[in-house]
Amino acid sequence: MTNAIMTLFGRSPIRPLQEHIDKVLACAKILSPFFDAVIEQDWKKATELQHTMVDLEQQADDIKREIHTNLPGGLFLPVPRTDLIDMVRSQDRIANRAKDIAGLMLGRQMKIPAPLAPDFKYFVSRSVDAAVQAHKAIQELDELLETGFSGHEAQIVESMIKELDAIEQDTDNIQIEIRHKLFTIENNLPPVEVMFLYNIIDWIGDLADRAQKVGAQLHMLLVK
Repeated sequence: MTNAIMTLFGRSPIRPLQEHIDKVLACAKILSPFFDAVIEQDWKKATELQHTMVDLEQQADDIKREIHTNLPGGLFLPVPRTDLIDMVRSQDRIANRAKDIAGLMLGRQMKIPAPLAPDFKYFVSRSVDAAVQAHKAIQELDELLETGFSGHEAQIVESMIKELDAIEQDTDNIQIEIRHKLFTIENNLPPVEVMFLYNIIDWIGDLADRAQKVGAQLHMLLVK
């Protein structure tokens, strides 16, 4: 058991958490080229990208299981075990949502109305930006541990979390705007397509919400 723990955690008790969010971010970032393929109705390319997303999400799941298995309750850690487990679960939900979005759109071969295509691309880009920002903040955990979650490093991470909150607020505003634009043209579209488009809009916004949740949990570590 000791060797397994050392293999998994090495010198840093939070390195597996960082490796996990590496996979999560890689999965989420594929959404941008995936939407490009959907807008172009290039289903061969969309299928390839969706398969890559599924593979990356599975790799993230494998790391999550390793953390659950090899992090016994009695192991001394500078960060409580429950907090690490909660953090990895929140990170995992980002990849899950990205995979959900791609799976639904590919399965139904959804069409993005041409007037909304630029808005969708920007919306996806900003939601992915939230995942990127969450990733940046988690990568600072090593330095936070070294400084005891205080001092200048803590201020840097606080700033990162504030930026993450600002990005998430931006996605909220974009979501409101894109829903309104869809409302103005929905009578010209098949009702079932409209229903699923609203669903996808909500899921893209939820991706940013889930990234913000990671930042909120990191902030709780700072204030404990």
